[in-house]
Formats: sequence, C-alpha cells, structure tokens
Amino acid sequence: MTESLITELINASLAMPPWEVAAALLGACYIILAAKESQWCWPFAFANTLIYTVLFWEGQLPMQALLNAYYMAMAVYGYMIWRKHQQSEDNIHITSWSWSKQVVFIVIGTVLSLITAYYLQSNQLSQSPYLDASVTIFSVMNTWLMARKVLQNWIYWIIIDAAAVVLYFETAYYATVILFALYIVLAISGLISWQKRFKQQVGQY
Repeated sequence: MTESLITELINASLAMPPWEVAAALLGACYIILAAKESQWCWPFAFANTLIYTVLFWEGQLPMQALLNAYYMAMAVYGYMIWRKHQQSEDNIHITSWSWSKQVVFIVIGTVLSLITAYYLQSNQLSQSPYLDASVTIFSVMNTWLMARKVLQNWIYWIIIDAAAVVLYFETAYYATVILFALYIVLAISGLISWQKRFKQQVGQY
C-alpha cells in the first residue's frame, strides 16, 4: 500500500500542469527569501498566489481562491512595510509573542474556524469543512504575523502546512501534498534562521 501511495504521488507530481509547477517554484522561492528576511520574498509571493487564485477559481474551489486573493493583498502590504523599514534605520525587528498573546491568537482562530466550518458543512460547500476552514482562517491570520516579523509565525506555518497536507490528501490533490510537505521543511528552516537572528538582536541590547 505504501509503495502504491508513493507511486501515485510521483505520478501526480509528474502530471502537474505547467502553471501549477510555476506556482510551486515561486512559493518555494518566497519561503526561502522570507527566511532570509529579504523584502523580495513578497513579489514571489504575489506571483505565486496570483496563479493559485486563478487555478483554484477555475477548479471551483472558491474558499482557496479567496484565500490566495487575500495572500496577494498581504504580499503588497508585506513588501511595502519591509521595504519602508529596510530603507531607513528603523528596521522591523523580529519579535517574540508572549504566551498570553498566542493563546488569544489560537482562541480567535479556533472560534472563527468552527463558525466557518459550520457554514461550509451546512451548505455542503467543502469535502472537508473543518480542515478547510482551519487551514484558511489560520493562514489568513498567520500571514499578518509574518509581515510583522513575529517569530512564532514559523511554528504556526509548520502546523498549518501539516494540516494542509492532510486536507489535500483527503481531497486527492496529491501533487499539492508534495508541495506543502516541502513547505513544512522550509518553514522549519525559516524558524531556525529567525531564532538565530532573534538571539543576535537580543544580544545587541
């Protein structure tokens, strides 16, 4: 069964449409550059999400299309704010949230996810309403954390991407499963990189 699954995943990746391949490569570049705190991560994010917005809309996945449209707006916001601060001495420093802030973040995300999931389930709009809603809501919230350089955003991305792997596996998007598995690895790398930079910042004060 394991060999059959691996074969199916490989075949799915080889059968990926060119635009989906391009989106995946752009997404990988975005994560790598974000881990390096480069403002140029955001143009890659914009191009990546633009492609996915069109693909998901044409594939009749309106929630995912709307999520990627939001990502496009956040890519513009992220680029503007990172560029503004990198051009001045007042650079945005990596910050670490307290446990109380994280609890509030998680509670708000969970409540919004449950409300959204109930709506999706009631109207039969999703094959996996609770996973779909949770991935969407927490992705929306966490993108803002990344733009503001909150260290814990990488931890949340690891969890969100893991949930997305399950979601896309359940809905038979096997090629996207491979992409998000890569995102998990890149998010771990980003977390390690930002932790080092955060410790350096703390040591300067």
